[in-house]
Amino acid sequence: MAIDSIKYKRILLKLSGEALMGSEDYGIDPQVINRISEEIAQVHALGIEIGIVIGGGNIFRGAGLSESGIDRVTGDHMGMLATVMNSLALQNALENQGMKVRVMSAIQIHEVCEDYIRRRAIRHLAKGNVTVFAAGIGNPFFTTDSAASLRAIEINADVVLKATKVDGIYSADPVKDPSAFKYDHLTYDEVIERKLAVMDTAAVVLCRDRKMPIQIFNMGKENALMEIVKGANIGTIVTA
Repeated sequence: MAIDSIKYKRILLKLSGEALMGSEDYGIDPQVINRISEEIAQVHALGIEIGIVIGGGNIFRGAGLSESGIDRVTGDHMGMLATVMNSLALQNALENQGMKVRVMSAIQIHEVCEDYIRRRAIRHLAKGNVTVFAAGIGNPFFTTDSAASLRAIEINADVVLKATKVDGIYSADPVKDPSAFKYDHLTYDEVIERKLAVMDTAAVVLCRDRKMPIQIFNMGKENALMEIVKGANIGTIVTA
């Protein structure tokens, strides 16, 4: 398929750390990360430029650690390091699919990855390198959702694609509330005002202020990512 027939030419894919666990209680399920990498490779083969932000919840969550008595700033720094670990694992899986991949960290870890520099990141993307943004934004108290919104804006992405375990945004938790219904489209303000827990408020506000579309979808659905970049209205789309 020609690149002109694709809806999005540069995407920011947000993956949760929990998505890598599969059926495991923690850590990374090799089958899951390999399947995700295969789907990313198929999209990359179309000529689409791909930036990725991945969380660290499968290893550490700063907010959760602070509830157990660890200083919040220390916990968030541990969470940032967890995202670096996940980013390196994803880099390896993507390289096994034949792609060139760069990991760029918001904190300096020169021995294992590059520093995040906006102009360099854009050059990597323009060269066709999948670029994984690690360590959030490098500061505590900000989630990887906020990092995804910020990086998408900085690299001039066409959309933030947030992969979750559900197929969009629901009026309530569909697991707990059988009457919950899925929204096909929402505005940024509706997400904020209705307190729909799909992304943290700071991340949604960032996208709203720069008119960056957000599409929430289930990465567990086969070929969902491919269908989205071709223009399918899968999941829930958040716009102005």
